[in-house]
Amino acid sequence: MKVLGITCVLLVSMPLSFAASKEIIELQRDVAQLQDQVRSLQKTLDQLTVLAQQTVDAQTRTATSLAVMQSGFNDTVRQQQDKVAGPVLSVGAKLDTMSEDFRNLRETVNDVSARIGKLDAKVTDLQNTVNVVRAPAAPPPSPNGTGMPGATPPGGSPLGATMPSGAVAPSGPPAGLSAETLYSNAYRDYLGGNYDLALQEFSDFVKYFNETQFAPNSQFYIGNIYYKKQDFPNALLAFDAVLEHYTDNPKTAGAHFWKGKTLLAMGKRDAAAKEFREIVSKYPTSDVAPQAKTELRNLGLSTGAKSRSRRSQ
Repeated sequence: MKVLGITCVLLVSMPLSFAASKEIIELQRDVAQLQDQVRSLQKTLDQLTVLAQQTVDAQTRTATSLAVMQSGFNDTVRQQQDKVAGPVLSVGAKLDTMSEDFRNLRETVNDVSARIGKLDAKVTDLQNTVNVVRAPAAPPPSPNGTGMPGATPPGGSPLGATMPSGAVAPSGPPAGLSAETLYSNAYRDYLGGNYDLALQEFSDFVKYFNETQFAPNSQFYIGNIYYKKQDFPNALLAFDAVLEHYTDNPKTAGAHFWKGKTLLAMGKRDAAAKEFREIVSKYPTSDVAPQAKTELRNLGLSTGAKSRSRRSQ
């Protein structure tokens, strides 16, 4: 009976033991596969480590090469700057010297021009003095109180234009009055807005020094003062005097322009347009030419130069 029982137990336990062995074998197989995968991963990791090290080494070499190139580039740029800086500084110094020379030359020319103007004024003063010495003594006043010959008649024109034919010219300026001083005072008073005094001084200049280089300027400023005072008839006469007695002077174009402005103020549009066209035609490069074109456009006229009809012979 015992043998039979043991045999039964063995027969019952044999399938259980066989099943356990099979699971162990499968488990061992799985462990072996995992070990193979771990070894494969370790190999891959080793390869990646080598690649990473190679990459780091390559980056290091690249950084070193870039540093060398940068250093070489900086040295080259520095050498080029050293080569160029000298000539540039030399050219700059030469330009500064030329600019200084030009400024000195301009100042010298201005000084020479001023001296020529002063010399012209002194020559005029000397000529007037000679005329005074040569002139006979003035006769005493007439009994009817008309005054000495050559004196400005009461109510005479203050424009400073050339005296009419047959009139006795003034013998000369008052003692101690020079052309340079008179013009300087007149222009200073004009700029300062003291128009009444400037008008008298410019008129005296044209009266006593009408052959000097500043006579056209004085006559022009007389007209300009009358224009500012809105005395348009006298302004027109003054600008006409510039154009008639001092042809082709620096104030000719300006006299045409302000004559045109005066005519506009007097309501004479056609005559004003003629003056503006005269500027565009004969003085296209003058300072007042752009203003003359503007005035023509304001009048609704073209700015082209209009051909003038020939005067009859």
